[in-house]
Amino acid sequence: MSFDFDAVVVGAGAVGLACGRALAKRGLSVLVLEKEPLIGQGVSSRNSEVIHGGLYYPTGSLKARFCVQGRRLLYAFLDSHKVDYRRCGKLVVATEEAEVARIETIFELATANEVEGLEHLTGAQARALEPGLNAHAAILSPESGVFDSHGYMLALQGEIEDAGGSVVVSTPFEGAEPLPGGGFSVTAGGEGGATLTTRLLITAPGLGAQDVAGRIAGYPADHIPAAHFGKGVYFRLTGKAPFERLIYPPPIPGALGTHYRKDLGGQAVFGPDLVYVDGEDYSVDAAKAVEFERYIRRFWPDLPDGALTPDYAGIRPKLHGPGEPQPDFQLRGRDDHGIDGLVALFGIESPGLTSSLVIGEAVAGILHLD
Repeated sequence: MSFDFDAVVVGAGAVGLACGRALAKRGLSVLVLEKEPLIGQGVSSRNSEVIHGGLYYPTGSLKARFCVQGRRLLYAFLDSHKVDYRRCGKLVVATEEAEVARIETIFELATANEVEGLEHLTGAQARALEPGLNAHAAILSPESGVFDSHGYMLALQGEIEDAGGSVVVSTPFEGAEPLPGGGFSVTAGGEGGATLTTRLLITAPGLGAQDVAGRIAGYPADHIPAAHFGKGVYFRLTGKAPFERLIYPPPIPGALGTHYRKDLGGQAVFGPDLVYVDGEDYSVDAAKAVEFERYIRRFWPDLPDGALTPDYAGIRPKLHGPGEPQPDFQLRGRDDHGIDGLVALFGIESPGLTSSLVIGEAVAGILHLD
């Protein structure tokens, strides 16, 4: 049977585009469907744009392996495509004696995860690097950084199109049905709406992962994980950025916690926090500045009063609710859902952006394209 495309990818965020790139570079004809009018308008455009070192994730997990491997590939990709980044390094800071054991556990985990260049620092050594920092002790991760995530996604789109593929925006996925002889009939809506056929189907729509899976005929409902939306807001500093490196206190349950970064424009940004919400509400409550000030002063006591201004909010596609353990990335192929030629991605939150190139390669592996 002939198909309109070898592969259709649902979602043109960083992960969906990386999946499309991985398939296109193997010679497949690829179509990426995106419901928004521009690429990367969801999770991929509402994050910290941090390149994670791979410190925090359980050894052997997909998050641990994909983050370390993905970070290495990502820096090389950014170099080759001339996408802006800054390998500024990260300090994970114990702001009081009681937190020293917690960051030591992070050091041991990161070492097991083969994160390069880690250093123990005393409080004095950390303050020598970043004057004004409150630190009893710290871990230095020199491989962490920040980058232009939109420039990265444009480069991924460029590779897909250079290989003859297409990225179509304003075209939401409406549904898919497995065909008797293999492959899928896919219905897309919007101005570019059409019904088309594809041999392979990959779903990577971030917050819409569960909804999209539910629109695929024959996908077992009891194999679709529950969706949880974890909202985080960011505040920007009025004035000079105080530190050159990323500053992270120890993680909070379910997330890495409110941290500091100096963005590529030279401004200081703090966030995100974590609040579970029912839908896609991207408002930022200015009154939260008081809570942020209290938290930030744990590691930057000299934060001036009234210096924080509301910036933006992001929502993370979580597979766990409040108080529940944080699960791994889920890349589900035929062995899970029983449908040939389909890979469905769930729970691709941090460090999904850093891991995206490796996630794309893993999807190709699940589809036995190597």
